[in-house]
Parts: sequence; structure tokens; C-alpha cells
Amino acid sequence: MLSTYFAEHKERFLAELFELLRIPSVSADSKFKPDMLRAAEFIKEKLATAGLDNAEIHETEGHPVVYAEKLIDDTLPTVLVYGHYDVQPADPYELWNTPPFEPTIRNERIYARGSCDDKGQFYMHVKALEAMLATGNLPCNVKVMIEGEEETGSEHLGKFVTDNREKLKCDVILISDTSIIANDVPSIEAGLRGLSYVEVQVVGPNRDLHSGVYGGAVQNPLNVLCQMIASLHDDKGRITIPGFYDKVDELSADERAALAEAPFDEEEYKRDLGLNAVFGEEGYSATERASIRPTLDLNGIWGGYTGEGAKTVLPSKAQAKISMRLVPNQDPDEITELFTQHFKSIAPPTVTVTVTPHHGGQPYVTPTDSVEFEAARRAFREAWGKDAIPTRGGGSIPIVALFEKELGVKSILMGFGLDIDALHSPNESYGLFNFYKGIETIPYFYKHYAELKQTVVDA
Repeated sequence: MLSTYFAEHKERFLAELFELLRIPSVSADSKFKPDMLRAAEFIKEKLATAGLDNAEIHETEGHPVVYAEKLIDDTLPTVLVYGHYDVQPADPYELWNTPPFEPTIRNERIYARGSCDDKGQFYMHVKALEAMLATGNLPCNVKVMIEGEEETGSEHLGKFVTDNREKLKCDVILISDTSIIANDVPSIEAGLRGLSYVEVQVVGPNRDLHSGVYGGAVQNPLNVLCQMIASLHDDKGRITIPGFYDKVDELSADERAALAEAPFDEEEYKRDLGLNAVFGEEGYSATERASIRPTLDLNGIWGGYTGEGAKTVLPSKAQAKISMRLVPNQDPDEITELFTQHFKSIAPPTVTVTVTPHHGGQPYVTPTDSVEFEAARRAFREAWGKDAIPTRGGGSIPIVALFEKELGVKSILMGFGLDIDALHSPNESYGLFNFYKGIETIPYFYKHYAELKQTVVDA
């Protein structure tokens, strides 16, 4: 039985995850490139050991993709599992309570970079597949694709997908890289926001200047950049870029009411984040602002002197990184162009401005009345004893929209994380309950998906 197999091997499952978490597979920093390959090799080995066939590493122009499959009957539906083994940089290291690449358990939680995003979550699938194969309980064909560039925009995965359409042919894509509302309130994300990410540079004088000799006569690029960024929102929290909202998909009153049924404790939300008040676009709740509305955020800003002590310098240039989360019908390329035109137009004549686009991704919504979504709903019901609530996620998985375009199938976002997991932050963690409960729930998806697909065929 599956439950017996889980019980007998759960400690080994966790030990293997710890091995993977110890590999600093940071895709954004070239010094970790050997570790990226080490992580790919580890995953390939574990997929093969789990009983999958044709486990292999595919080189790309960036970091490699790991692939494996188990094709048991061409009359059965095929599930493609997607995940990513790359992680965000762990900086600043001094803010971690324990080393980011030395997993530690505290209060029934695994603390390590990548513990939830996404190593802990995709590894649930590896272990669930191992258990299903070991006990003869795999009712679908399965393909697994784990990439190494999600945290940098999946730059080379698109080409891999288009070059391997036949290899990746499937009926549904199953992804665990999202969250649930709470451990006693399961949910399934039915949508993701898109992304436009840019870097801006404002340049004034041709060198750093003495702020006493030149201050007041030469405009400070840092001051200019701060003023420009501050002008990107009005006093009601709306983004001021002309045309930014023109194609935003506005949800109906009924759709907003359905999303509002998900429990949300604003006071607990503020306590958890150490806030005195929430903030955002006027006319929308905190949960709506973080899911169904577009945003623009400054992710980092630098220039001048930031070392110890004082240096009275008027900097030659100032730079910043800015991300915009997008909602359905907003195209990332179009939004990037609108941002670029506007940002350059509001610059004073004392400076020159450069906007460099980085990665982006399309928004994504999956229907909640499909066979695939119903299979996920039934999986949660069987494993958790209650129905999962459909929600909209605020994050982005850039490749999901491309999957639908190139492979012609929907993705099911069956994640098991929590808001407290501190993704992309120091002290990222993942609950032991969530790791094990995910492994328990995933096989139920395969069971119900196979049954529902057969019902459709019989009809």
C-alpha cells in the first residue's frame, strides 16, 4: 500500500531532500555554475532510482534541463511534471539564523534556501512517483522535466520546449510551485500574474563630484531617480504610466465575491509581517491587490557611496531594478515598452536615462471546470478531508503560458507552500507537514485524473 511505503521511507525521503538542499544551485550567479550541474546530476540519479526511464540531462545555452519518463500504456493519459532546481541568491547571508545551504529543522519546519521554492515541492513528486511505481499504483503515463533557470526567467527553456514538442507531448502539466491558504484550508491556484522586469540607469556628470563644490549647481542623479520612481504611483496607489491599465482584465462582482470567500485575517497578516497597516490600490482588498491587480515595485536601488563612514559625494549615476506584476491581457513586452517610453519622458534634461529589460512572463489563468482541475480538487478532498478553495496567485511562473502555447495543454498549480515560508527572503522554510502531505496528495491526483479521463472516453 502507498501509505505503508510512505511510512517506511519517510525519513529517507527527507534525508535525500536535505542532500539536494545542500547544493547551492543559484542560477543568477555564474560562480555557482558547477553546483547547478551537480544539482542536475543529483536529480537525474534520483529519478532513475525512483524507477523512471530515460533519465537524462539536456544541455541548453544556459543551465541544463533534467528529463525522465515512465510510459506504461499509450491508451492512458500522460502527466508532465514541471519544477525547477535553481534557487534565489541567499544574500544577505548575515540575516539567516542558520546557514542557507545547511538545512535545519526548527519548529517542524525545514529552513534552507530552496526548501519550498522549489526543491521541496518538486521533490515531493519524485518521491510520490517512486512510491506509486514501487507499489504498482501508477495509473497514468508520466514525464518529468526539471529546469535550472526559473528564477532568472526560464530564458532557454522555451527553445527546449519548442525543440522537443513530441518528447513533451502530454495531456496536462502538473506543477507544485505555489501555495495553499493554510494547513487546515487547502486551496488550488487557478491563476498567476505575469511579469515585466527592468533595470534603469540615470546618469548625470561624467564622474563622481564633491558635493560641497558642485552641490546645488549639478543635479544629483540619485535625487532624480528617487523622484522619478516616486512619481510612478499616485496618492491612490495607482500606477501612473499612460496605457498601463488599458488591457487589464477586470473581474466581475461575482468573481470578486467568489475570491473573497477565501478566509483572510488582516490583523494576523499585519502581525506576521510586522506592519501597522496594509497598503495598495484604492478600492481593492489586500488579497485582491496581491493577486488580481497589477503592481510596480522597486526591487533595489544603488549609487554613490554606501560604505562605512561618510563620503560627501555627488554620484555620477544611479541605478535601480523594478518589477511589474501583470494580470490577464497585459502583455509583458507591451508593458515594458510603455514603461520605457514613460520613464524616459519624465527625466529632466540634466540626466540621461537607460532602461534595460530583463526577463518577463505572461499572466496565466486555468479554468476551474476542467477534468484536470476537478482531479486536483478530488485529490485534496481525499487527502485532506475537505474541499480546496480556488484562488489566484500573486507570483509568476514565466514558462506556464508558453507551455499552453507550445504544447496545447493546461497546467494545474497544485502547490503546498504557505505565506510564512519566506520565499526569496532570508530564513526560507517549508513545513514538514506540507512536504509529507504533498507526497500523500499527489498520487490521488493521478488516480482521479485517470478515472475522470476514462469517464470522458466512455461518454
